[in-house]
Amino acid sequence: MAAKFKCIHEPGAKSAWLVMVHGMSQDHRVFSAQVEAFKDRHPILLIDLPGHGLSAGIPGPFGHWEMAEQVAGAIAAAGIERCHYWGTHTGTALGLLLATWEPARFHSLILEGAVLPGHVMPSVDRELQRARETAQTKGMAAARRQWFAQTDWFAVIRQHPGLCRAAEHAAIIGQFPGAPWLYQGASRQVEPIDGQIAALDLPVLFYNGEHDLPDFIAAADQLETLLPKARRTAIADAGGFPAWEFPEPVNALVADFLTTVS
Repeated sequence: MAAKFKCIHEPGAKSAWLVMVHGMSQDHRVFSAQVEAFKDRHPILLIDLPGHGLSAGIPGPFGHWEMAEQVAGAIAAAGIERCHYWGTHTGTALGLLLATWEPARFHSLILEGAVLPGHVMPSVDRELQRARETAQTKGMAAARRQWFAQTDWFAVIRQHPGLCRAAEHAAIIGQFPGAPWLYQGASRQVEPIDGQIAALDLPVLFYNGEHDLPDFIAAADQLETLLPKARRTAIADAGGFPAWEFPEPVNALVADFLTTVS
């Protein structure tokens, strides 16, 4: 089964496809500022992960392996042979899996708040488990409120509600149906793929916010060790979601990267 997607292909967009994949509890709308910045140059494929947005009706399992297969199915269903891939959080783990499975499918990878497949991220796992427990005992409305109001990766958005469009982001999360949190089945276990990542011969840009969580900084440190030729950047003043919080510097960074690798 393929994840559902939305295509944006403006008449003047003649560069390679740009595929965008969001993180847990979000949907393709988190890339709204990026769509506006890049749609005149690149055709864009916005994929909603299973259990989210347009893909809300896709059943579990909701592990990285299963979702990567469904993202691959969406790219194939859109008729895209090769693309630049831009992911945030969960979307980065899926991009790394896909790139190691079929590297010829990708011109480059752009990773925000990278998650390394198969690696434990204690604070992330703890918050995900708390969200699941709340969803299953108190309902999704309580779980969504807790997720946005208390998890640290939204801290910068909460601290700067006007500048970082907090109400708009909260509205996206408020529409998350929650199937990945309510699902009680098992998913396929993903083992670390560090060796396969290190063997990638692709241009890679990865970035974090200046105030990102230690788990995400540690993942970036490990990724830099695996891919020493990759381009790494910290976005000033940003937290867990720089492309949403401060889109202008992120879009400029990515535009420069895409020009370089094209």
